[in-house]
Amino acid sequence: MPEQKNHLTVGDVARRSGLAVSAIHFYERKGLIFADRTGGNQRRYGRDVLRRLALIRAAQEVGLPLSEVAAALSALPQKRTPTPQDWREIATRWAERLDQRIRILEGLRHDLDGCIGCGCLSLQRCHLVNPADRLGEEGTGAVTFAR
Repeated sequence: MPEQKNHLTVGDVARRSGLAVSAIHFYERKGLIFADRTGGNQRRYGRDVLRRLALIRAAQEVGLPLSEVAAALSALPQKRTPTPQDWREIATRWAERLDQRIRILEGLRHDLDGCIGCGCLSLQRCHLVNPADRLGEEGTGAVTFAR
């Protein structure tokens, strides 16, 4: 293992990243980050883990699932700090996915505003819960709650 001064304890990583120790352990179990072990079996993280955790947090903030984060991180080197080029490649791959999510959210915002604005709250005409009145065939009332 490289010199101890170049490695962080899980507590150091938690303080630097703003994450709970349990979250750091969870990401390690999922293979998103990696730790070395000391002779006493204590975890020691390379400083690159801070950038990886920042990427994970940013991806979660915009709603990307951990499976997509894992796929992106699996292409990165495990023992060196990812470069700006590494991050650009990830950003490029995610850009279309994020644009798609933005379009969906904008459509939802538009439909939600129309629904609240009309005041009817009808499941028969609601484009959010009951598009094309598909639930009308199942009976009257709040059929979505009767299931």
